[in-house]
Amino acid sequence: MSDTQSWKDRLFGGFRKTSEKLTSNLTEVARTAKLDDATLDDVEDALIVSDLGPAAAARIREKLREKRFGLEITERELKEAVAEEIAAILRPVAKPLEITAFPRPQVLLVIGVNGSGKTTTIAKLAHLFQEDDYAVMLAAGDTFRAAAIGQLQTWADRVGVPIVRGPEGGDPASIVFDAVKQATDVGTDVLIVDTAGRLQNKRELMDELAKIRKVLGRLNPEAPHDVVLVLDATNGQNALSQIDVFKEVAGVSGLVMTKLDGTARGGVLVQAAEQYGLPIHAIGVGEKIDDLRPFDPDLVARVIAGVA
Repeated sequence: MSDTQSWKDRLFGGFRKTSEKLTSNLTEVARTAKLDDATLDDVEDALIVSDLGPAAAARIREKLREKRFGLEITERELKEAVAEEIAAILRPVAKPLEITAFPRPQVLLVIGVNGSGKTTTIAKLAHLFQEDDYAVMLAAGDTFRAAAIGQLQTWADRVGVPIVRGPEGGDPASIVFDAVKQATDVGTDVLIVDTAGRLQNKRELMDELAKIRKVLGRLNPEAPHDVVLVLDATNGQNALSQIDVFKEVAGVSGLVMTKLDGTARGGVLVQAAEQYGLPIHAIGVGEKIDDLRPFDPDLVARVIAGVA
């Protein structure tokens, strides 16, 4: 089995619950055969129930109306048409992380609430960059959670990348300072910085990130080059509200969505694209190191609509 095929199969597995939810509703709709207002209402409802959100659902409904109103439509044609409109929403935000910074390193700040899969996502990103022959270093900037430093160290060892760490409860900004200096000295391409994930005290988190940014700015005015928010798809609407908070607190520049496997809420990916328009860099559908890949909007749209 080719690597592309196995990823496609994993996506299918990951989005199965979302796809089944949507396609069972679309199957009901398609029984009416003609795309009239009542059918379009049903399509819109099916999309909202599948977590694609009211704005995306309304947009897809309008596009179907423009192109197909009054026409006979089979179940397959309806799913194909829905897939195409989902893809049209996703294409503008599908932007892989590209390593373009000069001078090196390119600094990625990775943020997200505890439990979102942030630490494993950092390891998976490191692995992706390594596959493209980039030298990677990690910085353990989440010094407040006891397990965070050890967890990141374990992943660094497993992936085979150096890590800069300090004592538990240490100053994240000074760890980041040391990491940038080391990465610059050895000519590392990418420095991925883990950050604290507590949202309970926004002011504290804001201050900490501001301090990290200030330190980075002194060493390289362009840094951080990316501020990547990791979202757990199983959190549904709550994941979307995190975008609001972190955009304000941390100046998020792009998203990675994890844990799409086993949730019926894969539609939040479409909702995030429609509502926020932030780049979606990669998606994750499992625990294995290669279960995170750059986001392919056409494939994901077809998987969600059940026609891939």
